[in-house]
Amino acid sequence: MAASSLKPAACSEEEAQILDAVDRFLEKDVAPVAHELEAEDIWPAAIVHKMAELGLFGATIGTEYGGLGLCASTYTKIVERVSAVWMSVSGIFNSHLIMAAAVERFGTEAQKRAWLPRFASGELRGGIGLTEPDCGTDLQAIRTRAHRDGDEYVINGAKMWISNSVEGHVLALLVKTDPQAKPAHRGMSLILVDKSKSPGLKIRGKLEKLGYRGIDTGEFTLEECRVPVANLIGGKEGRGLQQILGGLELGRINVAARGVGVARAALDKSVAYSQVRTTFGQPICQHQSIQIKLAEMATRVEAGRLLLESAAKAYDAGGRCDMEAGMAKLYCTEAALDNATEAMRIHGAYGYSKEFDVERYFRDAPLLCIGEGTNELQRIIISRQLIERNPS
Repeated sequence: MAASSLKPAACSEEEAQILDAVDRFLEKDVAPVAHELEAEDIWPAAIVHKMAELGLFGATIGTEYGGLGLCASTYTKIVERVSAVWMSVSGIFNSHLIMAAAVERFGTEAQKRAWLPRFASGELRGGIGLTEPDCGTDLQAIRTRAHRDGDEYVINGAKMWISNSVEGHVLALLVKTDPQAKPAHRGMSLILVDKSKSPGLKIRGKLEKLGYRGIDTGEFTLEECRVPVANLIGGKEGRGLQQILGGLELGRINVAARGVGVARAALDKSVAYSQVRTTFGQPICQHQSIQIKLAEMATRVEAGRLLLESAAKAYDAGGRCDMEAGMAKLYCTEAALDNATEAMRIHGAYGYSKEFDVERYFRDAPLLCIGEGTNELQRIIISRQLIERNPS
């Protein structure tokens, strides 16, 4: 089996052209520098510039706003390809696109015209500000507050583990505009904060991480941060949680695609290595124990991709797809972790060395099981939706 045999195939001429351009970009601009930049935890400025030229910051934004208007099915194939080379790069445009999706799906027409073309071009890049030092999965427990003062909101609070918060320009922040609301989600709103016009937003620094290096993951405080009322997504308070949960469906599908990419990369490296590494007078791919590992790894990649495709189709259909997204996210990310672990075992001591990419997969994969809602949460979402969709 060739190392590339499990790469996702294109399904149309237009998609094939897009994916071919992405493959050339990855081969020329990402693969040669990924190892060094990741090791030094350097933000990949040149790669980001090239992604803007390719239109990746507008991948899922509608063509009427300057984006590529790609369906989720095509988008996931891009994410898988990128993640198989360097997973961190996919996070730079995915967090940005979740923010853009919130504006495109729920924003006023004026907001769409003002923000989306600049998001699509990469002129303005950003992400979403949900997590706080004492709040992750339980978003209704956030403490960041925004109160209205004339034509502005005044925001106070803190956010943590926010992708693109250091190098990005705009953040969609989940805040409480009515802290007394019951249930809490009725008092939550989503507000766009332009860092260049918000001196009250103070970046405290980039967080050091085990993996997922290169992408800037920061923490910041908001102290009397003033933002125009016009930046309230949708123009009405109390709808923020629903707005961002819609975007997280795409986010979880993206994370599932990352999982397939990492799982495939781990498999490809293992297939190649097993044919050149010899023990007891023969390549280790001839040993039954290694063959079993490779077979299970390949099966995980294919099964994960099928779940991913199902979730992407459900998202493209426009209906609720949190169960499908949850299933894909759960399985594909666990597959990435399992394949990364097995790849390390197949490579032996070389898999533990920083000279080889396998060590990076082993550090990157655990994040996928935590980010965009833990896999424990996905199991709960899947179960609840299963019961809701199949009442007795």
